[in-house]
Amino acid sequence: MKKYIASMVLLTNLSLVALGQQPFVLKGEISKVSSPYAYLSYRSEGKHIVDSVKIDHNTFVFKGKIEEPVMAYLYLDRNSRSVEDPNSVSFYLEPKKMSIQLEKDKFKDALVKGSKTQDEWSKLNNEKKDIRKEMEPVLEEYSRLNKCYMDADAELKLLEVKVKKLKEEAYDYRENFTPFNERMAKLDEKFIQKNPDSYASSFLMQFMDTGVDLIKIEGLYNGLSDRIKNSAYGREIARKIAGLKGGSPGSKAFEFQSTDIDGNPLGLAAFKGKYVLLDFWASWCVPCRKGNPHLITLYTKYENKGFEIIGVASDDQNQTAWHKAVEQDKIGIWKHVLSGLKIEKGEVDRSKSISDNFGISTLPTKILINPEGIIIGRYGSGAESDTDLDKKLAELFEK
Repeated sequence: MKKYIASMVLLTNLSLVALGQQPFVLKGEISKVSSPYAYLSYRSEGKHIVDSVKIDHNTFVFKGKIEEPVMAYLYLDRNSRSVEDPNSVSFYLEPKKMSIQLEKDKFKDALVKGSKTQDEWSKLNNEKKDIRKEMEPVLEEYSRLNKCYMDADAELKLLEVKVKKLKEEAYDYRENFTPFNERMAKLDEKFIQKNPDSYASSFLMQFMDTGVDLIKIEGLYNGLSDRIKNSAYGREIARKIAGLKGGSPGSKAFEFQSTDIDGNPLGLAAFKGKYVLLDFWASWCVPCRKGNPHLITLYTKYENKGFEIIGVASDDQNQTAWHKAVEQDKIGIWKHVLSGLKIEKGEVDRSKSISDNFGISTLPTKILINPEGIIIGRYGSGAESDTDLDKKLAELFEK
């Protein structure tokens, strides 16, 4: 029994030696070359190895260890890995002494000696030579078609960049409307105050929640007659005021339940113990998308300190655009859900609307929630600015 065990141990050790790394030496001769270095890349023990040696008097020597014959790549330009590079060649590298003879711009005609596997490989390729020759016209046509596709794709990408820039310029220009809108808003307020029993007053108030001036909106609403308060527009105003209150600092955050972008259940309650930033946005919202790089910076900076972001997108009717925007802006690093608004056959269902419960009327709007689930900040849409958000996070995490 002891002899059997000893034999097994010996066989195991011999197997390990057989499978272990063994040295190789690759001597090269190269003519008509002015490059200072030659590069050799190959895989060994699951790792990608890239080695370089100086070419001295048209000769070079690579030394290393491999466990078995592997496909290797020899080339002069370390930044070029194209198979079409005339100064690159692939061949089988074996754990033994080998040699390779090369000529500049004719690496594909290299003469490799000392590798049985390379000899076998060369024989196979020689048998394929006639087929490859017949295939050349097909390859040329494919190359032409592929170049047309690549050129068109490059043009499309340039066009997409141009369209994005024009869209942002058009959006930014909207700021020129601000002084006019402010003057008209003052006339609206005067009208509502003078006409509390007019249906026109409740209609005008539908557009007054964008500035999130809760005190002003609530004051105007309280001044309306009971008849107007109980009208369809009046009830809508009351709902929006309730949402604004629920989404303002000091209020307990609405603990919504939803499904994330990957189809997994997501509830706000699961994030208690962390500071959570709800980012209300949409794929079509220009300032939302422009602000994503800064959000990435904040998330990267504070993620390991107990900070989480949940993007709430108003893309319920276009989920493909939602997925594409998350991918393009590289914001899949945090959680994402839809706003929860459903529209079917012209009917609007707000019963599961996350945005309504936080009084969201314009995008982007960001709401900061503390570890106890209490709202401690509202940013955008006439509330505090992104600069205020930066300061708040610095106060919380950089004490």
